[in-house]
Amino acid sequence: MAEIQAVRWDEEALVLLDQTKLPSQEIDFVAHTVDEVVDAVDRLVVRGAPALGAVGAFGVVVAMDQGARESWTAERLSQQILRIRNARPTAVNLAWGVDRVQPFAEQGRDEVLTQAHQIVVEDTAANRKLSELGADWILQRTGASKLRVLTHCNTGALATTGWGTALGVIRELHERGALDVVYVDETRPLLQGARLTAWELEREGINYRVQADGAAASTILRGLVDFAIIGADRIARNGDSANKIGSVGVALACQAGGIPFMVAAPSSTVDLDTASGEEIEIELRDGAEVTQLAGVNIAPVGAQGFNPAFDVTPAKYISAIVTEKCVVEPKDSPDVSALVNGVNK
Repeated sequence: MAEIQAVRWDEEALVLLDQTKLPSQEIDFVAHTVDEVVDAVDRLVVRGAPALGAVGAFGVVVAMDQGARESWTAERLSQQILRIRNARPTAVNLAWGVDRVQPFAEQGRDEVLTQAHQIVVEDTAANRKLSELGADWILQRTGASKLRVLTHCNTGALATTGWGTALGVIRELHERGALDVVYVDETRPLLQGARLTAWELEREGINYRVQADGAAASTILRGLVDFAIIGADRIARNGDSANKIGSVGVALACQAGGIPFMVAAPSSTVDLDTASGEEIEIELRDGAEVTQLAGVNIAPVGAQGFNPAFDVTPAKYISAIVTEKCVVEPKDSPDVSALVNGVNK
């Protein structure tokens, strides 16, 4: 089965698999302008920290191409690139992708494009490596031969440039014959678990169950799960991790239930300039995403929705964080820089 490509460059444009249409339709969104890139990021046509890193990099090429067509000044180009960089505040990878390729602009547009493609190659390889390390840690920690896992939001190929992070660990366990069932949180309000994770697992032939977010704690406390695993949009230096809203509740249930709670992300998601989760800006999205479903009101007309897109799980509730470099257990390491430099603390 062909690997899902959430982000790719096709001749002269950025092409994104439109995740707002899944699972019913597989449609590409083509971005030729900065406005289209920013719109795609804002509407979650593309989402997931590693995928956003690639979008940030390719977005610089889009801006350079548009600038050349429209004779932008250098200042105008910088302003438009900054719009892409700041399109979503919580996920560090978007800004990281822009910053990674922007210094190559002096060498020309083609060199920036080459560097963007390199990010894709590196991210896919990192996802495979972290999946191996994460699976090793889980198998050693649990001692189980067939694992039951719970995951929240979407962290597969759709959220990356290939393979996946937390879902990549699940795929690795499946390949090793060590997976029993995956409990997939629906992930309100935009249902990334029900729409996207379930779609990926269905393609892979992996046994899964979709459950309401509110069922997660009960599933864990009833002893139906051996471990839980999520991705991350930003990991602070002390190990505090920002991820899709609802993640911290899963972590608390895992602590109460005495099972491992793992965070899986590439090293590019680790933000050593952010000391702790208190410094992470939480994106607040349109309240209508909570009060409506597919454009239909599910709350009284006029109800105000409160819609933080992310929450922060304190490091003390995280059993392990895995990147392609290593696995760190935050309770034993107040500084998780090893996740970037590869030296276990």
